[in-house]
Amino acid sequence: MAIHRSLVIFAIVVLMTPAISLATDFVVGDDDGWKFGIDYEDWAKGKQFFVGDTLVFKYNATVHNVCTVPSNNSLGSFTGNDTIKLATTGNKWYICGVNGHCDGGMKLKIIVLDGTAPAPSAASTLLATNFQIFLGMIFTITSIVIVY
Repeated sequence: MAIHRSLVIFAIVVLMTPAISLATDFVVGDDDGWKFGIDYEDWAKGKQFFVGDTLVFKYNATVHNVCTVPSNNSLGSFTGNDTIKLATTGNKWYICGVNGHCDGGMKLKIIVLDGTAPAPSAASTLLATNFQIFLGMIFTITSIVIVY
């Protein structure tokens, strides 16, 4: 009986997968991270940030940090791999709070939008639907084999 219950739970999860809205993790500066010499305005250009997304700041913690502006509240832990969950809409500013680093270009301004990322394209929706059908077939075959 436990096997049947597990299969039902698996089927429910598979069927709900497309309905789950996935947030995006943005590594600030991509592979370069949070350091001097990166144009963070250029990095943010063309990206859409939504409530629920996460910013990841990767940096050398002995040299840099991340602070929010205008309140200039530090994030409290400068691990060199800090994450910030975007919880509210509006303009958000982040700087390196080490003296002179913000003026040296270590600053980021983004606009956080309400809602979720734009709907997927028709091609990706079709792929997801086909994947669901495939998983449904596997589930059905597995159920038949287990029952008989």
